[in-house]
Amino acid sequence: MSTTDPEHPPVSADGCGFAQTRWSLILAARGGDAPQAQQALSHLCEAYWYPLYAYIRRRGHTADEAGDLTQGFFARLLERDFFGAADPVKGRFRAFLLASCKNFLANEHDHARARKRGGGRSPKSIHLGSAEGRYSREPSHDLTPEKLFERRWAVTLLDRVLARLREEFTARGKETQFDQLRVNLVGERGGPPHGRAAEELGMTAGAVKVAVHRMRQRYRELLREEIAHTVEGPEQIDEEIRQLFAALSS
Repeated sequence: MSTTDPEHPPVSADGCGFAQTRWSLILAARGGDAPQAQQALSHLCEAYWYPLYAYIRRRGHTADEAGDLTQGFFARLLERDFFGAADPVKGRFRAFLLASCKNFLANEHDHARARKRGGGRSPKSIHLGSAEGRYSREPSHDLTPEKLFERRWAVTLLDRVLARLREEFTARGKETQFDQLRVNLVGERGGPPHGRAAEELGMTAGAVKVAVHRMRQRYRELLREEIAHTVEGPEQIDEEIRQLFAALSS
């Protein structure tokens, strides 16, 4: 069921090829002019900009301020000298991004610059027009900005994994099967019995059971691959999984 997506290179169980994942590539190129590392950073920013927007909003900034600050921060992050001048938090891109944003917001000079350059060089896939609509649907309970950031990060990551899995099923002409069986993935409840799903899909109950097992297995593989892009080494993947699911349950 695996694919060969050049933007999502596979991560083997023993870590072979891990240096080619995005965050480790960025760290390896720190202080240098490496187009591949810049592209990798841009991809990560495009994927995970919203958790940072939500963090900035929860700190008390208005929608307009949060939009300007998010754009300004990512414009700064994507400058070629950023990693030469900064001291990245080793390990996880998630921790680095939040720590860097805190420093950015605490610096009044950068704060003022961010308000002026909302049109700066930021990832082209950051659609701030949808940001406030998404934020308006956030739970109103008293999550700290940091907790909200972690929860949104976890949800964003799982959404990306689910989207990749659906793309794989669609490419094989099994989009309907995916839509019927996705409720059986980890963390989802209320799926129909295998017999009912089998009747709707024209499969046997045994075949549905096998399909669900394979779907769950592939989901776990894609989850580890997605997380691998945001940590420095394979030994950090399991701990990151635990932290992300803890964020969802908090």
